[in-house]
Order: sequence, then structure tokens, then C-alpha cells
Amino acid sequence: MLRLLCVLLILAAAFGQKCTLTPSGGDDAPQFLAAAAACDTVVIPIGKQLNIATRMNMTGLTNTHINLEGTIWFEPDISYWTGNAFFFDFQDSITFWLLGGENIVLSGGGTLDGAGQAWYDAFASNSSLQRPIILTIYQATNVLVEDIQMINGPMWFNLVYESNDVTYSNINITAVSTSKNKIANTDGWDIYRSDTVVIRDSSILNGDDCVSFKPNTTNVLVSNLSCNGSQWVTSAMRARLETDGILCSGISVGSLGQYSGIFDIVENITATDISMSNAQNGARIKAWAGSGVGSGIVKNITFTNFEVSKMTEYQRLIKTTVLYDKLKRML
Repeated sequence: MLRLLCVLLILAAAFGQKCTLTPSGGDDAPQFLAAAAACDTVVIPIGKQLNIATRMNMTGLTNTHINLEGTIWFEPDISYWTGNAFFFDFQDSITFWLLGGENIVLSGGGTLDGAGQAWYDAFASNSSLQRPIILTIYQATNVLVEDIQMINGPMWFNLVYESNDVTYSNINITAVSTSKNKIANTDGWDIYRSDTVVIRDSSILNGDDCVSFKPNTTNVLVSNLSCNGSQWVTSAMRARLETDGILCSGISVGSLGQYSGIFDIVENITATDISMSNAQNGARIKAWAGSGVGSGIVKNITFTNFEVSKMTEYQRLIKTTVLYDKLKRML
């Protein structure tokens, strides 16, 4: 591996800092990290698959283009990831991959594969299992993610965390279980403590929110999205959720007010030209209720031009003030 890293550094200096990666047959995270640190452009060629078995902290990048033409596959080693993935206090989230810095492009028409089936099956017998987010844009400025397929997410597909000027374009997201065990919490995008985010011209087939605006999200445009199957639940789970006053939906503000003493803000949000199918609600605003919760404000939210179909449970577009007293895992 040391020889490989040296070769990458030499190639970067000699050929305009462009590195093309070849699968090693083992864990490809070390060579991917080394290439991102050394090279302006990192290429994963079409037909090639990088196997990622260890977490990737790819923050602090500057003027970096990751040209993903092939596949990045995250090995489903549940014991490793639950003990070693990057952890966030917010909703006890974990992630495979931190991508951050300034002026970053991830594009190329390739695939991010979260190998979610193993996680869906494990979660069926352990509802407290922490499952990793595929990609977290973290402490980043001016990021473009475009022309990427994302499949088999164990949890949320994308988290934008403490970042600004982030754009997603032409992203196709799919989460489908091939066993009797169903997918859960496979949000397409979650945005937290971030400003100026655009999500456009994309499609989502999943089992939870299409897009969720978490606390302290401001100035977001979501446009021209196709959301299908957004928030799948079993009949037994649906009955429990209805009893607890919890609904599941496609485009969500929140949930807000989860943490005592914290004031949450979500403002200047526009979601337009949205096609929604097989969802319980088109859009919602949800907040925690009861004692020991936080507070906040939701301001200047626009939902416009929603086309909805097969909303079998709740035949209305917008549901507000969804109250959470129980079932923290349904976030």
C-alpha cells in the first residue's frame, strides 16, 4: 500500500494532479483517501468498483473533482461500521463518508452502493441498530454533486451538515428490499445547520422522506423531483403511528424541537414541481411535543405545483404540526 501511495503522489505531480484508481482486491478506502488528498481530479473508471471497508474522512479538500464513472460499494460489515463510522450527536446519526472543503465536484454517471440489504435484514430484529448514511457533505462550501446513482442506502442517503452553497442535480436514488424485511428511514436528503442548498432534476424511490429540512436549514430550493414510495410502512406500524399521532410523508420540515433548550430555525424553503406517488402526505411540518423538548420557528415555506397520486391513507397535500411523544427512531 505504501508503494501505491508513492505512485499516486508521483503521478499527481507529473500529470496535472489527475489520478485514476484501480480496485486493489481489498479495502480501497486508503488509496481513495490518498488520491483525494494528492490529486485535483480522481477518476473511478467505468466498469470498476472500489470496495470501501473502512470509514473515509475526506474533509479539507480544495478544488477537487471526483469523477465517479464506476461504482463505490460500502462493505456491509455491520460490526465494524456500528463501532467505527463517524458519529453525530444529532439523532445519533452515523456515516460512511465525510466529504468537505471548498470547491468540490462529485460527478460522472457512476453509482454509490450502500449494500443496504444486510442492514434491512439486521434492523428487522434490532430496531435500535445504527445504520450509516452513505454520503455526508460536512463543513463544505461550493459543492456540486451531479449525475450520480445512489442505491441500497442503509439509512439516509445524503446528509448536508454545517455546509453552504451545495447543489445536487440529476441524482437517482433507489432503496428496495429483496427480502421480507422492509426498508426504513431511507430519506433521500436531510439538511441540517446548512444554508443555500439546491436539489433539482432528480428521482427517489425509497421508504421515507424524499427531502427533510432538519433544524437550522435556510435558503433551500427543491425543484423538479419525482418521489415514489415515499415512506413505506407496514399495516401494524401504520396503526401504531396513527395511535401516537405520527404521520409519514414526502417533503418534510423537521422534525424540530427534539432537544431541550435548543431553538430550531427553518426558513426560506421552496419546494416546487414535485411529483409524489405512494406517499401518505405530500408535505408536512413536524415537531416534538410534551415536556423536555425544544422550541423554534418555521418561516417563509413555499410548497407549490405538487402532483400527487396514490396517497391512500391521507388524501390531502399538506399536514402540519405532527406531534412526537414516542417512537424516536421514526425520524
